[in-house]
Amino acid sequence: QVQLVESGGGLVQAGGSLRLSCAASGSIFSINVMGWYRQAPGKQRELVATITNGGSTNYADSVKGRFTISRDNFNTVYLQMNSLKPEDTAVYYCNALAALFPYWGQGTQVTVSS
Repeated sequence: QVQLVESGGGLVQAGGSLRLSCAASGSIFSINVMGWYRQAPGKQRELVATITNGGSTNYADSVKGRFTISRDNFNTVYLQMNSLKPEDTAVYYCNALAALFPYWGQGTQVTVSS
């Protein structure tokens, strides 16, 4: 079992920055990949960025060059979001893939005003 707790969401003006954090606990050594997904009202949940244990990263085209995912150990992942746009408004969810099973955090709201 893996538990994920996100923090760092909030309200920001367009062009601003936010940094999301996700702390994992439990069976953290079984985690292979961690990442961030988001879900806007009326839309499906979509991938934002992922990072493997080896440090390989993957980004959605819509956030490339603006968002950066990083990990400082096996149990904490960050999402630095710069040049935010109103279309980035969504609930952001932390995800961990452990032994091929996905775990999710409770989500944190990010709202970007124009």
